[in-house]
Amino acid sequence: MTKKRYKPGVYTIRKKDGTIVYRASLTRKGKHISLGSFPSQDAAHEAYLEGSRCLADPQLLPDTYPADSPLPFVKAVCLMNLRDNGIYFSAPIFLGKRDFLYYLSRDDVYRFDVDDLFYFASHRIMRRGGRLFVSDYGSQIGVMTRFGIRSFSVAGRDYFYVNGDDHDLRRQNIQIVNRYRGVLACEERGFQRYKAVIHVRGNFIVGVYDTEKEAAIAYNKAADVLTGKGVGKKYELNYLEDVGPAEYAEIYRNLPLSPGILNWGN
Repeated sequence: MTKKRYKPGVYTIRKKDGTIVYRASLTRKGKHISLGSFPSQDAAHEAYLEGSRCLADPQLLPDTYPADSPLPFVKAVCLMNLRDNGIYFSAPIFLGKRDFLYYLSRDDVYRFDVDDLFYFASHRIMRRGGRLFVSDYGSQIGVMTRFGIRSFSVAGRDYFYVNGDDHDLRRQNIQIVNRYRGVLACEERGFQRYKAVIHVRGNFIVGVYDTEKEAAIAYNKAADVLTGKGVGKKYELNYLEDVGPAEYAEIYRNLPLSPGILNWGN
């Protein structure tokens, strides 16, 4: 039986249900690069031709790449990066001299420091709602946690973007104001201080403290007090990496709390 021949760059796979899927691929310097699956042989061949053009034409760039291309945009980005920078990433990354762009889509582009390159080259960024995350060992890890921003943090309150661009995730553009749960930086009589706030049917001020560390521990202490008084809410406590057990216990013991917390339920 004569084996069926397909157009250049096209091959097929057969699914378990018997359906034939057309796939496209090309080879660059001995490396096999898959371009994806397509509904027909012609569509797969067009993607192959477009992929070859991305590798050959330096005028093709992500910012001006045509929207009606037969090749998926994120795959075109991978090929253009290979063409210009000599390295292939399966993630849609385009390298610059000191940073790189990560294309979730044509109009959804993030800028990162080159120091983060190999992490995001091996961890595909996804979005659910307004949250960016990667999959790591079966868990969903928020992208912003890589920069010291906790899941409870609020942009514009706990951290902000220096140049106002929330797609610029270079480290020099992210300024963290409040690192801990329930802690807000504030100014009192011209001095920088830290307010601890906890939620029980509304926000209660735990106290105002000289250091961020004290305020974070005060929040934990307030949570313990409220839990001991029968408040059913499950509080997530602050973890302070740079505070040893003895120091933590000393600060915890001596921290004053507001009467509203101490007298809760009385």
